[in-house]
Amino acid sequence: MGLPQQHRHFLDLADLADGQLRQLLDAAAARKAARAGLPKGAVDEDAPLDGYLLAMVFEKPSTRTRLSFDMGMRQLGGQTVILNQSDMQLGRGESIADTARVISRFADIAMLRTGPHETLSELAAHARVPVINGLTAYSHPCQIVSDLMTFEEHKGKLAGQKLAWLGDGNNVALTFVHAAAQVDFELALACPPDFSIAEAEIAAARDRGAKVTLHERAEGAAEGAAALITDCWVSMSDDPQEAEARASAFRTYQVTQQLMELGDAPIFMHCLPAYRDSEVTGEVIDGPGSVVFDEAENRAHAQKAVMLHCLGRG
Repeated sequence: MGLPQQHRHFLDLADLADGQLRQLLDAAAARKAARAGLPKGAVDEDAPLDGYLLAMVFEKPSTRTRLSFDMGMRQLGGQTVILNQSDMQLGRGESIADTARVISRFADIAMLRTGPHETLSELAAHARVPVINGLTAYSHPCQIVSDLMTFEEHKGKLAGQKLAWLGDGNNVALTFVHAAAQVDFELALACPPDFSIAEAEIAAARDRGAKVTLHERAEGAAEGAAALITDCWVSMSDDPQEAEARASAFRTYQVTQQLMELGDAPIFMHCLPAYRDSEVTGEVIDGPGSVVFDEAENRAHAQKAVMLHCLGRG
């Protein structure tokens, strides 16, 4: 059996129908505005998910995803249970399909943060409750809902504006490409040749109306942009030699004050964690144009909009 009527998964922005990303952005902004002046632990006045339970499954560590989903569900009136990799047998002693069936008997909605996107897809295929992508190696849709919400808080509606992505063509960058097919903004990508987004992904987004431009140099992407966006170049788990090779490839894509000055009074965005003087200088991330902690805070409001969307309550 599949999902109950009106319920839906949230696996990729590319899966959304036309207009649904815009609805999520507006719902997240409205939820945030309605809480003005309330303590962080206070429940929203309408408590739309009173009695609901969110199961959060973490195969990869998290700070912002865990905090924002936990707090978001509590603010909506619901409760949470957290399962870490050490607590479960997902894909090892127990099949992913059986894990999905078990979670469906205990929770009303689930969030998975994992590596392989195939794990997420299989969990969703066998779940009888909505499943949310908390991050996979392929995409990070919840992050981009928060990022676009934050952009509009500082720079106004996205329509007609230019956003520049500099550095690794990773899961976050790809999800911005998916978003550009949903909302009317220009996305300028500057990635090293060996770390760029697959041509097929760019073509598919353009077929859906995305305005994506490709640039060899960071300066070309940054020119006239309303936001400069990047992500970390290396992971703590990377082999030291691989990390050095990646750092060398990305060096000319570092977000500096000189790059910021090429934009149109741009904001600086980063999903965090960030490494100062690696992908971005301390002058930029700690400067007046940086909105990285607004992005982090807005994760909670974005997650609330996503959960309500999945449960047919948005």
